Amino acid sequence: MMVNESRRSRAHFDMPLALLVFGLAAFGVLCVSVATFSTSSAPEDTLLNYIVASYYGMRQAIFLIIAPVVVGVITYFPYEFIRRRATLFYFIACGLLAITLITNRAQGVKAWTDLIWGYTIQPSEFVKLACIIVVAKYLETETNPLSSLNSWMRLAILMGFPWMLTLAQGEMGSVLVMIFIFGIMMYFGGASLKVLGGAIAVGVIAIALLYAYMVATGSDSYRLERIISFVNPALVDESASYQQTNSKIAIGSGGLWGRGTFVEGAFSQLDYVPEDWTDFIFATIGEAFGFIGSGLVILTYLLIILRMLYLARYTLDRFGQMIIIGVMSMLLFHVFENVGMTVGLLPITGIPLPFLSYGGSNLVTNMAGIGLVLNAVKNRSVTIMPGIAPQMMTTRKWSR
Repeated sequence: MMVNESRRSRAHFDMPLALLVFGLAAFGVLCVSVATFSTSSAPEDTLLNYIVASYYGMRQAIFLIIAPVVVGVITYFPYEFIRRRATLFYFIACGLLAITLITNRAQGVKAWTDLIWGYTIQPSEFVKLACIIVVAKYLETETNPLSSLNSWMRLAILMGFPWMLTLAQGEMGSVLVMIFIFGIMMYFGGASLKVLGGAIAVGVIAIALLYAYMVATGSDSYRLERIISFVNPALVDESASYQQTNSKIAIGSGGLWGRGTFVEGAFSQLDYVPEDWTDFIFATIGEAFGFIGSGLVILTYLLIILRMLYLARYTLDRFGQMIIIGVMSMLLFHVFENVGMTVGLLPITGIPLPFLSYGGSNLVTNMAGIGLVLNAVKNRSVTIMPGIAPQMMTTRKWSR
């Protein structure tokens, strides 16, 4: 048994995880191209020509070409440097958030800052990884988090600062992602369930009070409309639920096997679903590939999540283990919320689908997260001390 545990805990480059992720990202280029298909392309065009003819499909392909470089650099980046400079990464990410908030003159959401050649970056994506690293560093030595007032204050300041900056930019969806990541990492880090339950209750009350305030003041915020349109569409204008309603219709039109790709007159080609190449890419997948294709996509995500849980289970280094848990929770929330909102089970939050939705910042962030996971696995301890099973390296017990 000990030999088997040692084999599972060996340091290695995890090829199954890398293949699943890059296969999904390559499929994402196809989906973005389908969502932005134009009838100006000849019917006999090849797949490559369709991708090149699509502005967003071509840009997504460029992001995909960059992705192996991102994963490779982060995978082989000095592990001890990441561990020791966790706070540095945190302040750099928060600094980018602050700069974007100050320099962006747009009305409403101020989440992007311009680079060159029409490209932009979204720092709120990068700050998710920074928070994962800094919380993992905190949990490396803290076996009983949130057990004292000092611990509460320290984490409240550490996490509250980027959350408030992101919220000030109008990125409520990203804040929800970071809160979910924090909760899952605290759970696996050993925080008391009673304490976590209390924190969740406080959060629910705060959201309820905010919602009540928006209703009482007669706010015309689009966020309020999204919530009301989800709870009771009859109370708002039809335009408030237009995107989600059309998304459900597009997905349903795909039937069991889908209508196929690059089909003239398809909902995706007619721009029936707004933003169906970004946040609502799952509507395009449902229409083009049907229930079977959508199910395979969800199955692939499930395999990625389970693979990361398996890798975390047999990672003896606590810092590396918490890194893997953090990245896993980030992807889990994105998939759950995005698919849920496109099929009408959850309110719209503007959260993209990992590896599939169009967007350089999101793809690079997710790939960087995978690089951190691969780095942790590549550098994890391969020696198991006599009498100590891998599940004892974390406060939260793992079921076999």
